[in-house]
Amino acid sequence: MSTPVTMTEQGAEAAIFAAARALHLPTVRTEAARLADEAARARLTHRGYLAEVLACEVDERESRRRERRVQEARFPRMKRLEEFDLRAAPSVDPATFAALSSLAWLKEGHPVVLLGDSGTGKSHLLIALGVAACEAGHRVRYVTCAGLVNELAEAADERVLSRVLARYGRVELLCVDELGYVGLDPRGAELLFQVLTEREERSSVATASNSPFSEWGRTFADPRLAAAVVDRLTFHAHIVETGTESYRLRSTRATKTRTSAKVSGHVSEEQQP
Repeated sequence: MSTPVTMTEQGAEAAIFAAARALHLPTVRTEAARLADEAARARLTHRGYLAEVLACEVDERESRRRERRVQEARFPRMKRLEEFDLRAAPSVDPATFAALSSLAWLKEGHPVVLLGDSGTGKSHLLIALGVAACEAGHRVRYVTCAGLVNELAEAADERVLSRVLARYGRVELLCVDELGYVGLDPRGAELLFQVLTEREERSSVATASNSPFSEWGRTFADPRLAAAVVDRLTFHAHIVETGTESYRLRSTRATKTRTSAKVSGHVSEEQQP
C-alpha cells in the first residue's frame, strides 16, 4: 500500500476535477469544492463528505434522466397532475383521479380511456399522466391517433413496419390523443389495431377521445374492427368521463359575466345624482 501524498487544497481540487472528468462525473466535478466547504463547516467525516458528493451526482443524473424521458415522449406541451382542477371537471371522481395518479394501473399494464367533449380536460389529463409516468422512471410516447396512423402507413410503405411496431411495443405507456377526431380508412384502422395487439395485456395504452364508444364505428369503417379496438382498450380499463361542458367556454362566460357586472355597477354609480 502506497503512502498517501500530502496535497495542497489547490492541488486536491485539481486532482478531483481531473478524476471526475475521466470518470464522467460532471456533478462531482462542479460541486465537490462547495460540498467540501459545507462538510468542513458541518464537521462531517471523510465518509460523510464522500456520501454527500456521490448522492449529489446520483440526484443530478436522475434529474437528467427524467428530463430526457419527458423530451423523448414528445408531449406537445407540459401538463402536470397537480395543475388539474377537479372543481373545473366535476365529472371526474376524486377517488378515480387519485387512483390514476398512483400509476398502479401502469405497473399492471392496464389501459386508461378518457372520454369527453372538447375543452373538458382530456388532453390535459392524458399528458399529465404521461409526464408523471416519465418522472416515475417509465418510457412513454405521446402521439395523436392521426399522427400514429400516418407514421405506421409510411413505415409499411417503406417496409419497416415491424421495426416501428416493435419500437411502440417497447414503451411502457403509449398515450394516444384525439381518437375519433378523424375517420380512419380500413388500412389505417388495421395498422392501429396492430399497435394495440402488440401491447395487449403487457403495456398500458392511455387514450383520449371526444366520442363515446357507441360512436367509434364512425372512426373505424369496419364495425368488427371497431368492436375489436374497443375490446382491446377497455379490458381491465380505467374509463373516465370528463364531461360535456368546455372548461374554456365556462371560463369565458364567467369572465364576461364579471365584466358586465362591473360595467353595470360603474354605470349605476355614474347615474346617481
